[in-house]
Amino acid sequence: MAQMSATDSTGLLIVRAGPEHLAALTDLIFEHGANVWNYLPEDAIREHLDHVVHGRDHGVLALQGGQLLGAVTFGLSTDFDAYLPAHSRGMPQGYVSEAVVRRERTGQGLGTRLLREALAVLSTMGIEAVFVDRHEENRASAGMMRRAGFTEVETYTDPRRRPHGSGSTTVCRFSFADGTGLPGR
Repeated sequence: MAQMSATDSTGLLIVRAGPEHLAALTDLIFEHGANVWNYLPEDAIREHLDHVVHGRDHGVLALQGGQLLGAVTFGLSTDFDAYLPAHSRGMPQGYVSEAVVRRERTGQGLGTRLLREALAVLSTMGIEAVFVDRHEENRASAGMMRRAGFTEVETYTDPRRRPHGSGSTTVCRFSFADGTGLPGR
């Protein structure tokens, strides 16, 4: 298990996801990530998590006393070319797949901290931008993403993935290329 930062005064430890975390990570996402706003297709999530724990994708985890409190999983993708300048299209960019915090720990900044840790890892991969999407009306996710430095770039109708509320997805972007750098970690 690769440690990313020192244990803080509360005993919180941020680590990279590895094979030893697969069961806890799967449980966290399906138990604490499931709500009317989130799209969690089981087979695709399980495949993504397998990629995370075997190094094809990535994850950062918050542990305290051996318990998994939160996770952000991410990788590289060309699925967001429409939001890039022409010279960057076709080049992989970062994509945050899952950002989940145990329900009893939401609203305490842990999701934002994990997003910033993920951005720090992604910043070493030579990419210009990181994308994440969410239900348009998911205010908790919107705040977490905004505090981590993401800005909204588009909202579109997406009833297949968003059957509740407005039925729309909002795409957000974090740019390494705009000179602002990483927000405080």
